[in-house]
Amino acid sequence: MQAAFIDIGTEKNTFIHVKDIIPKISNETGNKNEDLSKYDIKNYIHTGMPILVQVKRDSTNKKGARVSSHITMPGRFIVLMPETEFITVSKKIEKEQEKNRLIKIVKENLPKGYGVIIRTSAEGKPEELIKNDIARVLEQYEKVLKKFKELQNNKNVSPTLLYKNDGIVGKILTDLVDNDLMKITTNNAGIHSYVKKFLEETGLTEKVKLELKNEDVLKIYDIEEQIEKASNRKIWLKCGGFITIDKTEALTAIDVNSGKYVGTKDLEQTVYTVNKEASIEIAKQLRLRDIGGIIIIDYIDMEKEETKQKIQKILEEALKKDRSKTQVVGFTPLDLLEMTRKHM
Repeated sequence: MQAAFIDIGTEKNTFIHVKDIIPKISNETGNKNEDLSKYDIKNYIHTGMPILVQVKRDSTNKKGARVSSHITMPGRFIVLMPETEFITVSKKIEKEQEKNRLIKIVKENLPKGYGVIIRTSAEGKPEELIKNDIARVLEQYEKVLKKFKELQNNKNVSPTLLYKNDGIVGKILTDLVDNDLMKITTNNAGIHSYVKKFLEETGLTEKVKLELKNEDVLKIYDIEEQIEKASNRKIWLKCGGFITIDKTEALTAIDVNSGKYVGTKDLEQTVYTVNKEASIEIAKQLRLRDIGGIIIIDYIDMEKEETKQKIQKILEEALKKDRSKTQVVGFTPLDLLEMTRKHM
C-alpha cells in the first residue's frame, strides 16, 4: 500500500501515504501524476522514527486523520512551503503585471529552500505588508523546526503538538479580513480581545469596525434558521424552480428541477433561466455546506450546445467566490456536469 500509520497522540493513529513523504514534483499537481512504483516507503521512514507531520484532513468516526510531511504555513498574503522552491500565484489574480510584481517581491524576500503560494488577498497590497507577512510566517516555521530538532535527539520521544493554528476565528480573520470586510460583531469578550489585537497588529483598526454585543448574535442575525435551511435536501430558487442535494459515500448528486416555474413560450429560454439560477445557488450551497469530492449536477436538459457552454461558464464564474479549490470537468455524454471541490 506504500503507506504507514503515525501516532500523533490522538485516539486513532493517523495515515500517511508515500506521495506525502517524497519531495513534491509539481506544485500544480503535487505527486498525483508521479510514478509511485519506483519509490519504497521503507527508504523514507521506519518504525519508531520521529517524523514532522501536519494534519491535512481531520479524523472522522470511521477513519483516523490524514497527515503529510509536506508542511504548509498560512500567512495573510502567502502560504509558506518549506523544502520546495515553487512560487505560484492564486489563479484569481488575473493581471499579468500584478502577478509579476508579487513574484518579484517574494523572490527578493524569500530565503533559499522555501516555496510560496501567493494568496488572492496579496493583490494590490504594498510591498512592506507582504514583506512583513513573509518574515512572520518564516519565524513561525523556524520555531516549529527548532522544537522538532530538539525532540529528535530524545530517545524516549512521545507524540508532541508543535504548532496549532488559531482555530476558526483566526482562520476567518486571515482568509476574509482583506476581502472588503467592514464590521465584525461578537458577543464574547475573549474573542473581542483577540480580534482587537489582530486588527491592531495588521493596521486595520480604521478600516474594520469591531462591535461587542451582550445579546445572542445567533438570534440577532437569524443564524439558527439559516443553519437549519442549510441542512435541507431541497432548496427553492427565486424563479420557482428548485435543486435537491443528495450525498452518497462516493459523490454528491445535485438535481435541478423547474418546479413551479412555467417561463415563456420559448422552452430553451425557460430551461436556461432555471439552470442559470440553479448554477449560482449550487456554487453558494457548495461553500455553505462545505461539500467536497466528486459532484455531479443533473441540469434540466438543454438542446443547444451553446446553452450548455453558457451554463458551464456561469457556474465557473460563481465558483470564483469559493476559497476552496474547484475544478469543472464539463458535461458527460449523459449530459451530467462533472466537477470536484476540495473539502475544507
